[in-house]
Amino acid sequence: MLLSINPATDEIIREYKEYSLDEVNDIIKKVDQSFKEWKNTLFSHRSDLMKKAAQVLRNDKKYYSELMTLEMGKPILQSYAEVEKCAWVCDYYADNAKSFLEDEIVETDASKSFITYNPLGIVLAVMPWNFPFWQVFRFAAPALMAGNAGVLKHSSNVSGCALAIEEVFKKAGFPEYLFRTLLIQSKSVEMVINNPLVKAVTLTGSTPAGKAVASTAGKALKKSVLELGGSDPYIILEDADIKATAETCVTSRLINGGQSCIAAKRFIVVEKIYDEFVSKFKEIMKTKKMGNPMDEKIDVGPQARIDLRDELHQQVLDSVKKGAKLILGGMIPDIKGAFYPPSILVDVVKGMPAYDDELFGPVAAIIKVKDEEEAISVANDSVFGLGAAVFTNDNSRGEQLAKTKIDAGACFVNSFVKSDPRLPFGGIKESGYGRELSYFGIREFVNIKSVYVK
Repeated sequence: MLLSINPATDEIIREYKEYSLDEVNDIIKKVDQSFKEWKNTLFSHRSDLMKKAAQVLRNDKKYYSELMTLEMGKPILQSYAEVEKCAWVCDYYADNAKSFLEDEIVETDASKSFITYNPLGIVLAVMPWNFPFWQVFRFAAPALMAGNAGVLKHSSNVSGCALAIEEVFKKAGFPEYLFRTLLIQSKSVEMVINNPLVKAVTLTGSTPAGKAVASTAGKALKKSVLELGGSDPYIILEDADIKATAETCVTSRLINGGQSCIAAKRFIVVEKIYDEFVSKFKEIMKTKKMGNPMDEKIDVGPQARIDLRDELHQQVLDSVKKGAKLILGGMIPDIKGAFYPPSILVDVVKGMPAYDDELFGPVAAIIKVKDEEEAISVANDSVFGLGAAVFTNDNSRGEQLAKTKIDAGACFVNSFVKSDPRLPFGGIKESGYGRELSYFGIREFVNIKSVYVK
């Protein structure tokens, strides 16, 4: 059985029966049959349906938002924003997929030669619970618009969201078996990847999960795209606007209860402004309210599960044992639910979990450095390379650092890191490989074919 538990109350929402092996194989066969017809449809037809999917999301925004908040605990206003973002990515690819995948003429010695883009077939998506709708739609919208089909293995604690997403595409008029959810455990993922009808896999999740999926896909010679963990460094230089920077940094650290791969994790501050930044950062963090995520006035809801909350707390305790100083939060509240308060660790150095590992929750690790050079060194001193940010009043300085000095798939200047359908999204090092979104994302799961006519 797959359990959905309300992390704000510890109450069981619903139990879902796991699909049998025969049921999974039957669904995949039907999805493949649907793909064989879908791949020959016109972009205009696909676009019309994807626009309808966006409208379904907007029409039922309250229902989908409350479902997300109920199953994984994100503040309700953030759930509303997530549904709107999913509708945006549907509209974006409905409007742009055709131009992204148009044949490209290449001048050679042939009478005609060009590059064309053909769909691969069924793409398996292994998705996490932290953005239960967005993570799926940012894969599904380009995949379906490219002519592929999709099967989804979602996290077991958001099975309701997984089935709701399947229903969105049905309500929009897509073929019944073009996109289907598989209610299975993680142990069954290898079996699905090895199914000969599945042609590729995309995963968003932890680095260990990514390595396991990549290994299985590699053995089967199937394309994979991985968006994994991050320990995003935010560099605060001596000429940064302290108040504005602190506000942006707090926002980034607390989005989704700190449960985001691209949330700010390590704040690297030059010593000249270190004390002032820490003071302002703490002042703002103290104003953030933790509580019932259905309350629109709440900034931080519960963590998604009790075990994840407890793991985060242990990382905090281990960092303190190794010399970090806790100046805010860091205590598990004596209330029901998987709550953990906004917390700040200072005097963080290499060798502590707060420096070396990903803290997936509302805990900020602040690191003091001498100057810009040391800040860059510390920022890059990580196995991860997903997102990063630089704060300075000199935009050209920030741009050069972002462009040439920081090891990450994305680097923002004077803003927190976020995904955008118009920009490629993904990481390097142990944060994964491949790209989602923009025209790069839609070309990940197509056959880039050369055609030569003599």
